[in-house]
Amino acid sequence: MARAATTADAFNAVAEPRRREILDALTQGERPVNELVDLLGLAQPHVSRHLRVLREVGAVVVRDEGRQRLYRLNPQALKPIHDWVASYQHLWEERFNLLEDVLEDVLEDLKEEH
Repeated sequence: MARAATTADAFNAVAEPRRREILDALTQGERPVNELVDLLGLAQPHVSRHLRVLREVGAVVVRDEGRQRLYRLNPQALKPIHDWVASYQHLWEERFNLLEDVLEDVLEDLKEEH
């Protein structure tokens, strides 16, 4: 029997594209739910469910202001993702260096042709 997907950590929580859209929107600052609903074009209950998951893993923080609930990004909760991706940085740098070498060779060949 397959194991049910979990959202108990930031990796699983941000695996859902709509949650990443919410995080992207919150990089601009604190927003109320209704603004996120408008930005995403989703029904309010769907946005609220995504926000609940993001809150549970600590990726967003909520505060009440009058009748509104305002959400803001908590980037510290996303640090494990950053750290994991950063471990691959040397591979990307190697590939970009190889690409740069190839491009330099192509440009040199073009100069020699003219």
